[in-house]
Formats: sequence, C-alpha cells, structure tokens
Amino acid sequence: MLRLAKKKHPDVVFHRGEMTSFKLGKQFDAVTCLFSAIGHVKTKRRLDLAVRCVARHLKPGGVLVVEPWPMPKQWQVGRIGANFVDQPNLRVARFSISKARGNLSVQDLHHLVATSNGIEHFVERLEMGLFTQDEYLDAFRSARLEVEFDSEGLMGRGLYLATSALAPVV
Repeated sequence: MLRLAKKKHPDVVFHRGEMTSFKLGKQFDAVTCLFSAIGHVKTKRRLDLAVRCVARHLKPGGVLVVEPWPMPKQWQVGRIGANFVDQPNLRVARFSISKARGNLSVQDLHHLVATSNGIEHFVERLEMGLFTQDEYLDAFRSARLEVEFDSEGLMGRGLYLATSALAPVV
C-alpha cells in the first residue's frame, strides 16, 4: 500500500512505522487515528504505548482524534458480515462471521474478486483488540491527555477527542 501511495502521490512524504513506537521528529496540531486502526494494537499494554507515542507528537494544546474499534459489550459474536462491489469490470464479495478469543475480536474475511481474467478467492484473518471505555480513558489519561468521548462519532462507533497538556509528555 505504501508503494502504491508513493506512486500515486510522489510529492507527499510517507512514513512506515509501528503505531506504538514511531518517531517523526516533529509535532503536530492534530493527529487522527480513524477507521478503528487503534484496534490493531491488540493488547492494553500496546494501547497505552500507542496513545503515549502519539501524544509525544502533539504540540502543546494539540488534538488527538481516535475512532475506536467496537468495545467488548458492542462486539456481536456470530454476526454475519457482507460487503459487495458491483462495477462493470469488477465484482467483489467479502463475507465474515464474527468471533472472539479472550480480549480479541476475530474475523476470517473471505474475499471473492471477479474480473475478466477470472475469479480469485482469499482469506484474511483480522484480529483486533476489544478495549473497554475505561481502558481507553486510562490510556489517554496516562499519556496526560484530557479526553472527551462522543458516543456517536463518525460511523456509530464513537470518537475520542483528546487534547494534549501544555507540557509535553516525556
């Protein structure tokens, strides 16, 4: 994906890094972590590390916006998911059944991709951390961020809006 992004936008600087430990050497007025990407950290320890890492990249008074993955009480084991693309030269179907293993959501995403060259099938396993409201709030507060939660958010999953303290996080 990074290679494709660089090809499509050659004048943009892209970085590849680990969410829990990246170092860009600069700070920003705002940082976003959307589309539930935070769930990829999987564990509470790594959630704390990721929020602390991002907080170090915020200017004093800067804002962090995080869209969470569903919380444990929201995760529906056995839910059948389906998504479709129907374009003239492309048909895609993705199916899944939600499962849980401990504090992880687990989905085996079955993809069918049809083009004039044939039909391809592949399976992608998606394991994401299921964090409680208290675990999210604790991660923000331990990174010295003031946090508010919008229960609706962008897609009904909620949205955390955190502001950095005036002194940088060490």
